[in-house]
Amino acid sequence: MSFSDKIKKKIEDFRGTGIRETKPLSGGCISNAYKITLTDGFSYLLKINEHSPDDMFKTEAHGLLELQKAEAIKIPEVFLHDKDFILLEFISSAPKKKKFFEEFGRKFAKLHKYTAEEYGFYEDNYIGSTPQYNLNNESNKMNWISFYFYNRLLYQFKLAEKNGYADNALGDGFKNIENKIESILGGSEERPTLLHGDLWSGNYMVNESGDACLIDPAVYYGHREADLAMTKLFGGFSPPFYKAYNEAFPLREGWDYRENIYMLYHVMNHLNIFGRGYYAHALQIMKYYL
Repeated sequence: MSFSDKIKKKIEDFRGTGIRETKPLSGGCISNAYKITLTDGFSYLLKINEHSPDDMFKTEAHGLLELQKAEAIKIPEVFLHDKDFILLEFISSAPKKKKFFEEFGRKFAKLHKYTAEEYGFYEDNYIGSTPQYNLNNESNKMNWISFYFYNRLLYQFKLAEKNGYADNALGDGFKNIENKIESILGGSEERPTLLHGDLWSGNYMVNESGDACLIDPAVYYGHREADLAMTKLFGGFSPPFYKAYNEAFPLREGWDYRENIYMLYHVMNHLNIFGRGYYAHALQIMKYYL
């Protein structure tokens, strides 16, 4: 057994039967993952991180449940969560079906048609291992530009300062972003859209039907261009994904100019998590808007 007896007992009490087999799974840089099979033959995905913040798995569970509300795309069922683990539906993987990315793009567009009245979320959560602040000011609700600047970019920059990455060049670049944020994003506002929040090739899988299934979200309600920008951080998805998405839910003019400002949040987060290897990319994006 590769996890504590305490976790094992909670799972067995929940299901009312014992664990027959535990199989470690690859992938994931934050938590350990296992396929566990019980004596009744039922299997789950178990994610464990006994050093995570107490609310990390709770907020992951809430994010998955929020994504399910859109009824747009496959999301794993949440069965049980505690401060150091989450128990999910085990998704058997298979090869991508024909026109996988076209269907994925259309379904992702449908997800983005699920909206709310205000930006943010009812609780803070995490982007990777970094806290993500989602609460909007109750007395003076922020518009999208303010929300994105203060709750996303400024938070990451202050964290970079704390971590010793914010030298004069990065500071000057960020000051330019602060001065231009209104002109960069002005006129692009839309209703707050349900976002996965951290979608790249490692945060979806192909289920047994050959369809996309979303995992490991950092959910909030924001601008859908922010979700699409993240998909391109590590090379992007297949072109049919973006074509199908835009046919189903056309993007507003200027989206390609705004793409970098949304990518900046994730690049700065990678700088703060993984180190100076992401410094040049963050600075490059800032200079794009000079």
